[in-house]
Amino acid sequence: MRIGILGPLDVRDEAARPVEVGGRRLRALLVRLAAEAGRPVSADRLLDDLWDGAPPAGGGNALQALVSRLRGVAGRDLVEHGPAGYRLGIDPAQVDAVAFERGVAAARGEDDPARRADRLREALALWRGPALADVADAAFAAAPIARLDELRLAAVEDRVDAELAAGRPAPPVADLEPLAADPLRERLRAHLMRALYAAGRQADALEVFEETRRALADRLGVDPSPELSAVHLEILRHDAAAAEPPSRP
Repeated sequence: MRIGILGPLDVRDEAARPVEVGGRRLRALLVRLAAEAGRPVSADRLLDDLWDGAPPAGGGNALQALVSRLRGVAGRDLVEHGPAGYRLGIDPAQVDAVAFERGVAAARGEDDPARRADRLREALALWRGPALADVADAAFAAAPIARLDELRLAAVEDRVDAELAAGRPAPPVADLEPLAADPLRERLRAHLMRALYAAGRQADALEVFEETRRALADRLGVDPSPELSAVHLEILRHDAAAAEPPSRP
């Protein structure tokens, strides 16, 4: 059994055939357990999360009925119950979020930048859309969504750095703009500034720096990093180095 939560819930059996999990609360139960990477979740916690803090009278029976329905759809062994609560009875690596985290960790251990870039690209390809998309509005989803989104952006930054270190072309502006939308991602903002300058858009590159500087000051009370400031200065001076990817070991 494989479970995908990096996008809309996607469940596949051993033959890679889709398994339909119908019903909002049933899907939420599966996503909630899948997000725990094999760790048990107590019955009280599940009741609170799945019923938005207002579980029904006789909530224990309602939860048991929900678990029974999930087992009926996806197999009796999918959900295990023990003293600490409920958990998925599958290898955690069969959940795409876990496979993604492990893939990124393995990629970062590669000394060769080309190999590192390729493995990061493979890990990032597991994303099919927003994390935990089926339960994005649930209170319990906020923390795992934020953590996974941060891991994804950090992996993107590492991939771009590795691609450049391997001597591959810098991503075009159109690819970098959505990735660098958060003004606090200084590494991606620096890559975007270089790409804009190389495309003859100096004013836009300088505006990216100003947006970043203001965001850093307003949100964190800090100045841009020396690396980002150096790119800014190169662009102001019309230095040819501003249009080139930074040299990395």
